[in-house]
Amino acid sequence: MTRTRTLALVLAGGAGSRMGALTDTRAKPALPFGGVYRLVDFPLSNCSNSGMEDVWVIQQYEPYTLEGHLANGRPWDLDRTTGGLLILHPFLGSDGEGFPEGNADALWRHHRLITEFDADVLLVLSADAVYTFDYRDLVDTHLATGADVTMATTTVKENPGRFGVITADGDGRVRDFEYKPSAPKSDVVTMEIFTYRPSALLGTLEELAEEGEERSDFGHGLLPRLVSHAKAFEHRFEHYWRDLGTTEAYWEAHQDLLQGAAVDLHDPRWPIRTSGGHQPPARITRSGTVHDSLVSPASTVAGRVVDSVLCPGVVVEEGAVVDHAVVLDHAVIRAGAHVEQAIVDAGADVACDEEVRGGDDSENPIAVVTGAR
Repeated sequence: MTRTRTLALVLAGGAGSRMGALTDTRAKPALPFGGVYRLVDFPLSNCSNSGMEDVWVIQQYEPYTLEGHLANGRPWDLDRTTGGLLILHPFLGSDGEGFPEGNADALWRHHRLITEFDADVLLVLSADAVYTFDYRDLVDTHLATGADVTMATTTVKENPGRFGVITADGDGRVRDFEYKPSAPKSDVVTMEIFTYRPSALLGTLEELAEEGEERSDFGHGLLPRLVSHAKAFEHRFEHYWRDLGTTEAYWEAHQDLLQGAAVDLHDPRWPIRTSGGHQPPARITRSGTVHDSLVSPASTVAGRVVDSVLCPGVVVEEGAVVDHAVVLDHAVIRAGAHVEQAIVDAGADVACDEEVRGGDDSENPIAVVTGAR
């Protein structure tokens, strides 16, 4: 039986502007999650666990905040002599040069390398969601239907119009696609996970360029054209998936994790791998108390931590309270401070007796404390 040649492309170049200060000087895929992980760890671990041997990461925004973490693919067994991890940057000097203007444009600018690779299937992934997924299931659906594009989809009950919304026949054939519609026709949305027939993807992008149509993001030109002129199918995903597009979603995903409603980070059958050196154990002093929380290595807790996630090197001094919060690397919560319903950025220093609380304001329900990185 002929082996299917699959190329996985992880799109990790977006600025993540809706995350505010959390992505001012770091790539969104480099944002910590669950204490010791980074968002990019999820697609890379899924690729590794799914047996994907060729994985390319496309970077652009603040690439150095991510590139060191990628560590040549070693944590995900992608540091191979042949194949493995390849990092793609914007370039000058040949067709496709310059900075991409969106995720679809990023693929087009690397069309020469993609064409030369000669894959049977292109697996295209975003790097800003939390989920576990055996991508082989998606590839199998794609091949079985003979589709030009297969979209991984899920249902979203609250405001599906934030995403690409589809309607499909009973056999999974996608009949309609709308990108972030104000009045969505269904609650079925794309997960920014796609398989493409390479010639259909690159050929459609070339057609859009020749016609002067927008091809910046998938939802603007590419997917509507493939749905209307080619063969598009969905693959329904029934497990946990959350897009971390806003600070509120980022905070909520951590609460899901603490409540056991998110991915299982302790599943030996599907490990989430990450890079990072050895660090000393966390220390809980005699005055410190921790309830229903994740405390990462090299942290010291002398205060009270409840329903929170502490990244490596965090210090919670005696008398301080951290409640329903996410505290990133090496932040310090000083004595007497109270942090609640908040995200404390890496290197931040919350002063003694200071109060940081998220509110009922629908615009800014989660407080964010910025700091040096």
